[in-house]
Amino acid sequence: MKNFQQSYNQAYCLGIESTADDFGVGITSFNGEILANKFDSYIPSEGGIHPREAARHHSEVADQVLKEALDTAGVKTGDLSIIAFSQGPGLGPSLRTGATVARALASYLNIPLVGVNHSVAHIEIGKLKTRAVDPVTLYVSGGNTMVTAFESARYRVFGETLDIALGNCLDVFARKAGFKHQKGVPLGSAVEKLAIKGKNLVSLPYLVKGMDLSLSGLLTSATDQLLKGKCRLEDLCYSLQEYAFSMVAEVTERALAHTEKREVLLTGGVAANKRLQVMLAIIAKEHNARFSVVPMEFATDNGAMIAWTGVLAYTHGLVTSLDESFVKLRWRVDKVDVPWVNSLKEEQQPGPTRSCCSSNLAMEQILFRKGAEASLYLTDWNARKVVVKVRTPKEYRHEGLDKQIRSYRTVHEPQLMHEAKSAGVSTPLIYMVNIPETSITMEYIEGSQIKQLLNEVPQEERRKLCFRIGEFIAKLHCCGLIHGDLTTSNMILDKEGKIFVVDFGLGEKNIELEAKGVDLHLMKRALQSTHYQFWEECFKAVQRGYSSVLGVETAEKVYEKIREIEKRGRYVEERKQ
Repeated sequence: MKNFQQSYNQAYCLGIESTADDFGVGITSFNGEILANKFDSYIPSEGGIHPREAARHHSEVADQVLKEALDTAGVKTGDLSIIAFSQGPGLGPSLRTGATVARALASYLNIPLVGVNHSVAHIEIGKLKTRAVDPVTLYVSGGNTMVTAFESARYRVFGETLDIALGNCLDVFARKAGFKHQKGVPLGSAVEKLAIKGKNLVSLPYLVKGMDLSLSGLLTSATDQLLKGKCRLEDLCYSLQEYAFSMVAEVTERALAHTEKREVLLTGGVAANKRLQVMLAIIAKEHNARFSVVPMEFATDNGAMIAWTGVLAYTHGLVTSLDESFVKLRWRVDKVDVPWVNSLKEEQQPGPTRSCCSSNLAMEQILFRKGAEASLYLTDWNARKVVVKVRTPKEYRHEGLDKQIRSYRTVHEPQLMHEAKSAGVSTPLIYMVNIPETSITMEYIEGSQIKQLLNEVPQEERRKLCFRIGEFIAKLHCCGLIHGDLTTSNMILDKEGKIFVVDFGLGEKNIELEAKGVDLHLMKRALQSTHYQFWEECFKAVQRGYSSVLGVETAEKVYEKIREIEKRGRYVEERKQ
């Protein structure tokens, strides 16, 4: 290998992107200057991407795109210091084509090869171009929809689609509506243009499950409305965007409230959508966070992001040998070590503020927690210390849709809490429900969040707490109650050692195995993202508690459903290809 003595300005990385329909080549210096970013896109004659045809396209245009990038950068192959390539996730044939080109170049030039995670690259190029330091990132594209944030050496997934990606949802609808592929123009942009002309909101499914979401039902419903021909296409495009974007925005806000970070980054191909940008900007402002969106040149799949992430990896000791350069079709972002990330937090905003949130209550209240869908105020009511949960209007959502969501959750949450209490699960007492103001006055539980306790208590105590959590989840499921947002943030241990479950806003009555599996899967995901150091022992303890109530045979059916959920699309464990 070459002995690199150049300055960072004279050291260059060439990055190859080939995860799907784009073959891109980018060249960056080691100090983050983008010298070239060229690509050529495969355009299918009809339908979606045909993997083998895309791979054939990539092999045919590789030489030309490489030449254009080198010429634009004013760099010769002999000047290159490293070669980076998108190692996954993505389409197998496309990935293999890019990997083959990268291996050939690295071997011929006798320089290091660096395999890059495509999703991490989208985050890193966004951070580079916007100067974001430690953001909650919404990454939305044709193949991915996820909310991530950095915690302990990796980007942890705080929420994602349980089925199809947002970009895919928009693309499929656009094809059903008769829109055709155009070079350099994503199908989703056609939906955006028509959505601007939409006026009437068509009723569609809104499926947020904790910090995850489901888009397949939304697509099916919108497509059915399209085929019926009773709605203007402009109104359908408008409605599809409003529902889909509201869902991803809500999940992003939940992650922002949960992590208490002070930056929001929007990246990926769908980041080009102006309506989505407006929604995220409103959320960031409401939480005193800085909002950034990746420049459009770097929003879609591109070689520059691979090159820059290759630089970051290489300068922190990560090199890929030829033997390990196989592609990883299901390489999850939370499986990648990112030692270069410096997660210095900005100073936290001031604590509780005083505010009067309800004209009917007409008393001074202290805002002690601002969540994603509601604000919690501490006050006195009839000589009792109480919590007033207020679902304030969300400016980022369509007014009618927002009112419908807030009213529904305000009405159903107390009902579910009452039934949970009857099932033997401790919940706060409900004193008053104000539907016009979408507020609930409930008992104040003095204690500590399980989220904080699990990181502080000894191992044996941690296991006991998780066993008890498994017990009350089983009690809920026995009665057909789905909490919908099972995280350790929504569990409080009071001074007497009793665990209270709060925030049933996303809950429902459902006896189906699928619903139980999704509910418990959300618990597992919450442990993985928040208590990553010992999540496995915690979830095993949850399972033991769950099985002790339901019985091993019945509980195993739910666990099998969890395994099925995890195998859907992007949940599949990575395998060598």
